[in-house]
Amino acid sequence: MINVSASAPGKVFVAGEYAVLDGAPALCMAVNRRAQVSVTSSTENFHVVAAPGFSKDIGRFKSIADSANEYPLLAAVWTELQIETPDFLNIVLDSSGFVDIEGGKLGIGSSAALTVALTAALIRLAGERQNIRAAALAAHRHLQNGAGSGGDIACSLAGGMIEYRMHDNVSRVAAWPAGLYYGLLWSGVSADTRSQLDKLAHSDAQGTRAELGDAAEALAEVWGCGDAAKIMAALHHYGATLRRFDVDHKLGIFDAGHAALADNAESSGVVYKPCGAGGGDLGIAVSSDESALAAFVNAAQKQNFRRMDLTIDAVGVVVDGNE
Repeated sequence: MINVSASAPGKVFVAGEYAVLDGAPALCMAVNRRAQVSVTSSTENFHVVAAPGFSKDIGRFKSIADSANEYPLLAAVWTELQIETPDFLNIVLDSSGFVDIEGGKLGIGSSAALTVALTAALIRLAGERQNIRAAALAAHRHLQNGAGSGGDIACSLAGGMIEYRMHDNVSRVAAWPAGLYYGLLWSGVSADTRSQLDKLAHSDAQGTRAELGDAAEALAEVWGCGDAAKIMAALHHYGATLRRFDVDHKLGIFDAGHAALADNAESSGVVYKPCGAGGGDLGIAVSSDESALAAFVNAAQKQNFRRMDLTIDAVGVVVDGNE
């Protein structure tokens, strides 16, 4: 009897978005919304697939390969792993924790978290010793037509907070600095990372692209220094450089209200920036003054942003069930 389950956390890019594509470090933290996957034996003569958070439909397929149109993530992972099973399966891909109450995607890496959890579950099901990271990264890149850094996959695997470099596909453990406080704010607008990356690929390179990499390097260098003022200054510099990069490359990273919040932060003792691809999704507010952060967040909520109950999830991918 087949009974395997797995889960993996979502992620937030604190800094290093876009710069990571050019080899600079990204600071990424896993958050306490987890993708849940279960794989059990089916009593039907076909595979049954449910994906709460993605679709309200129930898929029924004689072959997982036939699911590519309705469930491309499942098909991408299945194809990468070349899984064979004599049984038909019930597969649940639950990303419902990654959407808001109105169904909008929060932008915290649902596809990466699901890819990691599903890869781990299927490798356990097959009783193989494949590398979860390599297989999940390959499947996710196939799903995204080769776009993306892989930082979201690395973060969902590891949990906690990491510093990630794309060119070496290397991550190392980082930590949230003592003496700093943060709030994650949802813009109410779901962004499309793939379209943002496509825009960047078709834009003319500008000098701020190199400057953004330098700013990401500088932030990573001081992140663990223990000096909150230095970290805030480096994060502010990175956010300001990201804004110039946004203007130069016409990406709209600071759209959906992020620009107004960044302007308000300047006089509030707070640093604010969008997270990830921008143009919606989440932003992060950081301060060494907890009361200043609370006042800023309260003001942001009056501008139709919503503070999310997202905290760092120290636990990466977890898999249970059949050996």
